[in-house]
Order: sequence, then C-alpha cells, then structure tokens
Amino acid sequence: MIIKKFTAKTEDEALKEARAELGAQAVIMNVRKVKKRGLAGIFSKASVEVTAAIEEEKTDLSGNNPDTAADRIPKGTGKPPLTSRSEKKISQYKDVLTDEEYEKLHPEKAKAPETPKRRSTDKIDNLQELIEQQLKTVMEQDAETEKNVQKSANKEIMSFIKLIYTTLINNEVDENYANDLVEEIEKLSKPGVTVDYLLSNIYQKLILRFGVSTGITPSTEGPKVIVFLGPTGVGKTTTIAKLASDFAVNQKKKVALVTSDTYRIKAAEQLKTYAEIMQAPFRVVYTADDLKNTIEEFKDQDYIFVDTAGYSPKDKEKRDEMKHILDTAKEITAIDTYLVLSVTTKYRDLLSICDIYKEMGDFRIIFTKLDETSAFGNIYNIRVYTGAEISYVTDGQDVPDDIESFNPQSIVRSMLGG
Repeated sequence: MIIKKFTAKTEDEALKEARAELGAQAVIMNVRKVKKRGLAGIFSKASVEVTAAIEEEKTDLSGNNPDTAADRIPKGTGKPPLTSRSEKKISQYKDVLTDEEYEKLHPEKAKAPETPKRRSTDKIDNLQELIEQQLKTVMEQDAETEKNVQKSANKEIMSFIKLIYTTLINNEVDENYANDLVEEIEKLSKPGVTVDYLLSNIYQKLILRFGVSTGITPSTEGPKVIVFLGPTGVGKTTTIAKLASDFAVNQKKKVALVTSDTYRIKAAEQLKTYAEIMQAPFRVVYTADDLKNTIEEFKDQDYIFVDTAGYSPKDKEKRDEMKHILDTAKEITAIDTYLVLSVTTKYRDLLSICDIYKEMGDFRIIFTKLDETSAFGNIYNIRVYTGAEISYVTDGQDVPDDIESFNPQSIVRSMLGG
C-alpha cells in the first residue's frame, strides 16, 4: 500500500496531481486545508492537501504480476476467474496481513472456522482500519505542530512585551504609566499579531500622547509677553537668551528682555549682556507696577521675554509675589507662561515643582539639559501628569543653537531603546 500527500492551491489541482502520479485507481483518503508553519504563514492563504492511497503491484520471480486476472487462476485448475466486486477486493488485498497480524487484531476470531472468503474480507476491513488509524495519527501530529507553532508565537509576543516594559522602566518612565502601556499592548496580542505591529502601535500611542507642540506665537494686539517660571539652576536665563536670539536675529522681530529676578545679581547681569549683544532693550522690574509700566513702555515691541526668580516651595511670600506680577501682566496684554524644568531633576521633585507652579495658572513646559542624561522618561511622566504641552527642549549651553521645538518622535525612539 502506497499512501502519499499532494498539496496545491485548490482541491481540483491536488486531485489531478494525485491521479497523475498514482493513477486513476488511487483512493482519496482525506482532503483538508493547510497553512504554512510559523509566524510567516499566519496571514498566508490556505492550500489544499489531498491524501491518496494505492495498492503496490507485486511481481513473482518470473516478473509477472500475480494480481492480474490471468495470473490469479492456476493453470489447469479449471476454476473461473473472480468476477464479483467483493471477490475482486479479496483478490486485491488477500496478502496484505499475515496470520499473526490478523489474530492480533481479532483474537476472538482466531479459533473460529475459516473460509478463504471470510478471511480475505476480514483482511480488507482490517486494512481499512489501519489506514484510518494512520490518517488519524498524521492529523493529530499536524494539530500538535500547529499548537506548538502558536505557543512559540505567544512566547515571542510575551518576551517582546517584557522587553518593552523593561526598556520603559530603564528610561525612568513611571511604573504606573509603563503598566498602562503594557496593558494596552496585551489587549492587541491576539493570534496572528506580529511583533512589528505591536511595536508600531505603542510607538504611535506614545506620539499621540505627547501631542502637537505649538511654541511661541505672535500676539494679535500689542506685544506678546512670555514669562518664564521655574526653580533656580534649571537654565531659565540661558533658555530665554536662546529664544530671544532666534526671534531677533533669525526672524527679524523686535524683542525686549525683562527680569524680575532681583535676588540673583548674576542672573540680571547675564540677561543684560545678552540684550546688549542683540541690541535689544532691557529692564529690571521689582514690583507688579514696574512690570505694568515696562510693558506699556515696550508696546511697540513684538515680544517681551520676562525672566523670574526661582523660589523654594516653602517660601509662600515669594510665591504670592510672583502670582501678583503674573496677574498684573495678564490684565494688560496676551501672555504665555513657560515652566522651565531640567530633565535631570528627580521625578518626585518634578512632581512637587509642577504642583507648586500650577497655582500660577496654565503653563507650557520647556525641558533643559537633555545632553546630560540618556533617560528621557521624565518628559513623558510630566506630560501625562500635568497635561501641559511640551514646547521646547535644550541640549547644551550654546546660544542660540542648543534649543529646538519639541520633537516627540525623537524622544519616543529613545524611550523605546532607539
């Protein structure tokens, strides 16, 4: 008995291949749809697999085929050739099973009286049973293989999710935010989903959560007043100089520089030096009225950049003074407020700083010192925590070069390990 499988795009093509190789007498045992193994075959179109069988031809020592009608009739016996359908089957399969094999399959019939016809008929039935068992075994093996392939794919997906989580944590993304992202990936982890799809999905989710950055825009009436808040040491003064230089030199806008940081003389002197280089007017203000008068004085300017003093979270007097100055400025003209933060500041401290400056009203964020760290998770953490737009980032001390509009694609790539 010869059993072979033939695979083609359609059932008709597979049947043609089977009969072309095994002949018209081939018996079709099974027809099923199959797919390629592994992840590459998850989306591929199924093929058709046909299992066919045919009895092997036997020849005697003289080279004759004993299964032909002439050879099956011993010469001189006078016995007529077998003509009935059952007798043909008996003749075809009579030598397939040995006596021992037959008795093992049917021990209850081992001692029963035997006739050539009954024995041959039983052999045919037993042969059919063996073929069915063989086909069942093959199908079970195929099902187990498919199951193992799916297990392998699931294992790969779980390893990928674990890698993403570890990468986010190593980039100092808050554990709660990292878990949220991983849970969203797990919801997409269905049969047939690839690692590339999941990576693309999480990349897009992070981009969307960062949102679009607008930056500084001109005022419709009078000068646009831009006030910079933030703790001491984050680089407010240098950041103001970078932005003011870009507007004055590159965009040819009229710019004025103002500082209310009277607690640090060096900060005022530094900003004054930048103003002289840009040939821009400069003023120091001590009170809200001073700021109001200065804005009136510079009403012909396009932009007025205001530096402020950093203060301790516990210094309520300075905090109230700053809020009064801002409220006064808002009464006069359009005002944008930017909170300047260093990406190297501890996450817990960043949360405290943001909570304090929320009392001043809405703000946008500028992150400084990106050149001093390789972990940018705090940028994502603060964006999610405050909901505030991240407008600019700085990565050095050079004025005006080391500042640029926030690019979420670049940060997300770094957060995901490059």
